[in-house]
Amino acid sequence: MFPQRLDSPQAYDIAKAMMDGFNRHYRLFRSESARAKHRFETADWHGQQRAQRERIEFYDLRVKECVMRLEKEFKAGAQPMNVWHQVKLHYIGLLVNHLQPELAETFFNSVTTKILHRTHFHNNFIFVRPAVSTEYIENDEPAAKPTYRAYYPTRETLLPTIVSIVENFNLQHGFEDLPRDAAYVLEAIGERLAQVKLRANFQIQVLSSLFFRNKGAYVVGKIINGFIELPFALPVLHSPRSGKLLIDAALFGEDDLQALFSFARAYFMVDMDVPSAYVQFLRSLMPRKPRNELYNALGLAKQGKTLFYRDFLFHLRHSTDSFRIAPGIKGMVMLVFDLPSFPYVFKLIKDYYPLQKDTTREQIKGKYLLVKQHDRVGRMADTQEYSEVAFPRARFDDELIAEIEKFAPSQLEISDRDGDGQVEVIIKHLYIERRMIPLNIYLQEAFDAGLDNASARGQVEGAVIEYGNAIKDMVAANIFPGDMLWKNFGVTRQGKVVFYDYDEIEYLSDCNFRRVPTPRNEEEEMSGEVWYPVGPRDVFPETFAPFLLGNDAVREVFMKHHADLLDVAFWQEHKERIQAGHVHDVFPYERERRFSRLYARSTSARDLPVQDLAESHLSRKEPD
Repeated sequence: MFPQRLDSPQAYDIAKAMMDGFNRHYRLFRSESARAKHRFETADWHGQQRAQRERIEFYDLRVKECVMRLEKEFKAGAQPMNVWHQVKLHYIGLLVNHLQPELAETFFNSVTTKILHRTHFHNNFIFVRPAVSTEYIENDEPAAKPTYRAYYPTRETLLPTIVSIVENFNLQHGFEDLPRDAAYVLEAIGERLAQVKLRANFQIQVLSSLFFRNKGAYVVGKIINGFIELPFALPVLHSPRSGKLLIDAALFGEDDLQALFSFARAYFMVDMDVPSAYVQFLRSLMPRKPRNELYNALGLAKQGKTLFYRDFLFHLRHSTDSFRIAPGIKGMVMLVFDLPSFPYVFKLIKDYYPLQKDTTREQIKGKYLLVKQHDRVGRMADTQEYSEVAFPRARFDDELIAEIEKFAPSQLEISDRDGDGQVEVIIKHLYIERRMIPLNIYLQEAFDAGLDNASARGQVEGAVIEYGNAIKDMVAANIFPGDMLWKNFGVTRQGKVVFYDYDEIEYLSDCNFRRVPTPRNEEEEMSGEVWYPVGPRDVFPETFAPFLLGNDAVREVFMKHHADLLDVAFWQEHKERIQAGHVHDVFPYERERRFSRLYARSTSARDLPVQDLAESHLSRKEPD
């Protein structure tokens, strides 16, 4: 029961100290995000990568600092539960008019769960549900930027409006030819709004901060016309020709935005006063994307983790199916299970590995952390890491329980730990990631349908091409996947191939790519064993083929599009470029979408009158 009166002299001081801890965290988080603009302007790509990596650690450091302060100043762990009830009530009071209340609630939970015993983790002590609304929050200070800006172009001003949208971000680095790029954007808009009458509410809404990631900055917004809303994003890059800025493409629609904000990409750096307002705006662009993934994409992974767990508990309450061993080939290192009705998989590290897997639990956790902190270039699935996760025992198949007891007994507890009469399966440590169709199963489905079927043949061709592209994108990001078997890759609902088995992952620059030595005699040539010395990080690309290309149809497509992956020169060349400091471009959109294909046009956009451009690219005809 909550106290009837707030009579503890220390409760407010503890709540205020926790709020101070959160405010310090968000101030540092936002400051680092804001500096991304300068790093982009100065093309400091290594600094951008380093900042993206280091920012991930900010949250845990601030939680640790706050816990230490509370123990030192207030002996927080020794305070009675009545005081902690009052701490939460005072903290709720401090959230009134706060610009990041949902993040502050999560910070409270993180600190509190470090101090209190697990049996106290319920509504009375932590924020299982949000206590403060995030609706309509806006910073009212005169100097504050609004969440988004609205523009109301006319027929004659649409092109200059596009120019103004970009110029309003005040990038301190000149554009190569902004009117030219704006004309390409206008043409792309016209292709989607041709034959559409522009209504009275025709407008363009644009989020007030740029989205920075790797070597790009993104303008994100939507075009509103009548009842239609068209999401868009404009990637801004440094021109390889002049070093100045250019708009590289125009992305439109939910699918394009979903790819840009994919769970398999690095987090953005965005300077935000009110992150919940950004999430609300982004959800209007991508209504199918869960809020937790949007918070993740904005670099607020702890909030994403909180929302994911709330969604998971809500789903459990409204479903009745059972957890089961995940379909597919079982891993040697990870035990994977899922809930058929829930689009995620749960992975825990086994206690025992085959002899060929020379690794440890801590090394495997280190690999997952590497991927978390690295640029995932749309090819490596993000994971959420949890400890002491409780599931209802009644929802677990006995076969799954037996599997965990056999392979990961140290990670399993079955008990009524909370003393509430509910027996639970408690997993000590696990990872949760988006469920995909394993690539080997995806290919087998096509084989089963028969390759004389055009659709099945196309499925094989598309999957193999995507598989090679996935490896090449990871190579560009200085990642060698290690185990390249089909079963370690998955296919997303957009048809993208994504890697998800990280226990053998390495930095490409740490690998030693070699050719298989020429046998010196007949005995070596006929040997069924490896007769030459092999170091721990030696890689022999020509040996990939027997493991990957046993199917003739797969071999044909692979050799046509990705034969270079079997050549040591391909790997060595990329390694040397990375060691020389080169940062590759990996685009979250197809290269065919880039405006660079249009630069060869003989007539410059700036040579055409603005009205001619508007009339040629955007028709205002009434629909029939």
